[in-house]
Amino acid sequence: MSQTFAQKALARASGVADPQPGQIVDAFPDVYMSHTASWRCIQTLKQLGTDKLYDRDRIAMVMDHLSPAYTAKTAADQRMCREFAERMGIKNFFDVDSGIAHIVLMERGIIRPGQLIIGTDSHSTIYGALGAFGTGVGFSEITAAWVTGKLWMRVPESLRIQLDGEFPAGTYAKDLMLYLIGKVGADGATYESVEFHGDLVGSLSVSERMTLANLGMEMGCKNAFIPPDQKTRDYLYAAGLSDDDIEEIQPDDDAVYRHRVDLDVSTLEPQIAAPHTVENVVGIGAVAGTKVDQVFVGSCANAKLDDLLIVADLLKGRRVAPGVRLIVTPASRMIMAHAGHEGALTTLLEAGAMLTNPGCGACAGNGGAMADGEVTLSTANRNFRGRMGSYDASIYLSSPATAAASAITGVITDPREIVR
Repeated sequence: MSQTFAQKALARASGVADPQPGQIVDAFPDVYMSHTASWRCIQTLKQLGTDKLYDRDRIAMVMDHLSPAYTAKTAADQRMCREFAERMGIKNFFDVDSGIAHIVLMERGIIRPGQLIIGTDSHSTIYGALGAFGTGVGFSEITAAWVTGKLWMRVPESLRIQLDGEFPAGTYAKDLMLYLIGKVGADGATYESVEFHGDLVGSLSVSERMTLANLGMEMGCKNAFIPPDQKTRDYLYAAGLSDDDIEEIQPDDDAVYRHRVDLDVSTLEPQIAAPHTVENVVGIGAVAGTKVDQVFVGSCANAKLDDLLIVADLLKGRRVAPGVRLIVTPASRMIMAHAGHEGALTTLLEAGAMLTNPGCGACAGNGGAMADGEVTLSTANRNFRGRMGSYDASIYLSSPATAAASAITGVITDPREIVR
């Protein structure tokens, strides 16, 4: 029987030869990721009355959402996590200086093609950028996997998104995903495995693929998948892996999909998700000129090295508009170091940006709060009301290029208008 990626990945993880959409299987994840609130798992483990772990080497804990701690309670929770990791011999523990969990695990070679990864963050779909099955779960599910090694999962139906053409100037992977979310809807792919195919996908960098897989969650998907290729392998080699560590899974050519979306990106313009939902997407012309009080460049969607370089390139020799707060939060310490080596951090500081330590930052409500009536243009993946401070403030979402252009002018601006 022909199979989609999801069927093959869950067959591998469960030992069921031909799992069908809708079937429940007992799957054994390769990685269990928990973020800053890992203390919830630790407390649940205590309630279970056990300290026996199925496989400590599959556990990854990253203190990313609230870093560094800003209350005594947060500090105590993080200390609990540190002490637990040391006591239990958990080697994949990454403290508050490391960055966003997803990016850290990928750049350290912990995420590999074909794996099943569960994480306490809905945007665990990002792991599909490396050809893995990544999905978000709750803290109780993670704790159960700590103890039993397994988790029951329903095999999802699949959506094939065929992407062809080349991006026009000023348009990027973020614009594409905002457009698709607006087209498919926030619940248009609920509990589906989204597969991205086409000539465009093969031309994208791994970083751009991360943006696709990350934002797949905003269509409601269970997981997102980009077929691994030589670019994937080169990324994994750079992370310290060899061919012996890589087990790629590809869907069959005649696999059956519940539905399909075809798109040629050649005429796509920069996109904006307007308040207060990610699916409220318009072409940039519909909101151009909207005054912004703050611009945030960060999150697991768009704070990678190429994102920071795009922003720095547009800001070089220019200044952030008076009255605008530009906050830049690199996704990881490694990315921040590379950006410093490239001179991007100096450029950003000279332009008037504020640099924060690597982590989730304002995307997770850690800094960057707005007052009533203020507007932020953000490169993050969500713009829900109240996510960044006041419930009466507004968040618009864009690509890093649009964010940089808007920081320069003080209003939402088409990056194609900023001539370099």
